[in-house]
Formats: sequence, C-alpha cells, structure tokens
Amino acid sequence: MKILVVAATQAEIQPFIDSNPSYDMLITGVGMVATAYQLTRKLLTSSYDLVINAGIAGSFDLSIELGTVVQVTSDQFSELGAEDGEEFIDLFSMGFVNGNDQPFTNKELLNPFVIDRLPSVSGITVNKVHGNDASIEKVLRQFPVQTESMEGAAFMYVCLSEGVKCLQIRSISNYVERRNRAAWNIPLAVERLNKELIKLVNRS
Repeated sequence: MKILVVAATQAEIQPFIDSNPSYDMLITGVGMVATAYQLTRKLLTSSYDLVINAGIAGSFDLSIELGTVVQVTSDQFSELGAEDGEEFIDLFSMGFVNGNDQPFTNKELLNPFVIDRLPSVSGITVNKVHGNDASIEKVLRQFPVQTESMEGAAFMYVCLSEGVKCLQIRSISNYVERRNRAAWNIPLAVERLNKELIKLVNRS
C-alpha cells in the first residue's frame, strides 16, 4: 500500500520521520490555504492508496483526556460565511453552495473511511484558534463539535474531491479555552500521535 503522510509542521511527526524515513511525507505549513495548495500539488503528480493527515488539535470536550489520539470523521469550515449583527450565516445558508454539493454531505465533510481502534470525533477548522469564552460559547452553539484544528477540513476537502482514501488523526494537546499554554501538553500529544502513526502505517 502506498501511503502519504501529511502534517502542517515537521515537529508534529518528527519521531515518525526518524523511524520511517522511506515513507512519502508532505509538510504543508500551517493553515488551510497552505494545506490545500501543497496537498493538491502533490496529488497532481503522485497517486496514493491512503493519505493520512497527522497532527495535534485542541478539544472543546473536557472528557477527552490530553494525549488521546482520535480520528476526525466529520469536519467543517466554521468561519466560511458572513456576519449579520451577532449572528453568523454559513455559506450554505447564504445560498452560494448546496449543502450536499460534492464533497459536502449535509454541509459537512464526512470521511467514509474509519478505523476501529480510534475514537471518532467531529471537528471544525479555523484560521484563528479560539481563546475567548464568549466566542467559544458562540461557535459551539452553531457547531457542537469536539475538536478544532487549522488544517483538517482543507485536507478532507481535497481528498474527498479527488476521491482519495484519507484519514485525519489528531492527538489532543490542549482544551479550547482562554489561552493558557501552561495547561497544554504538546510533548505528550506528539509522543502518542507518533506511536499511533507508526502502528498505523506498519499495519497497512
């Protein structure tokens, strides 16, 4: 099986790189634009049986322990739309895109490829990570999801559009709250992410 491992930053998958240097890897840079561009460019020149997006993420769900590795099977662009006073109108409600236009299903990006051993979660993808109590409460009213990343939906959009089997795995490094780096555990999240990633590719 030919696998491509995609990450926003090299630091997130450095242990995997050290132990599996022969695998194809793509470091896109942080954010949706960089991810969409770099991944599309890669898929135009190479074909893969499976593309894996590996990275860390924040969790809105306090019941998910830090360091837990999850698979994001539903992702959304939570900022794509317009403001109307205090209300947010998504792109679908504005009438620009049908909620079931490829690659969307009922306004979401749904991944049909699921592995049994990892818990499945829903997520949003943002340009600006949340760190304000009011904005966190507001976004969760419209998008009652569990995780937040800066690349996931862009990754899934490209793969689903191209019909490429994909998997988005994330290790929880922090809870989405007022920015408090002292409460984060990035080393644990990276360690567990890479252990799972190594197991995953070795079993494929």
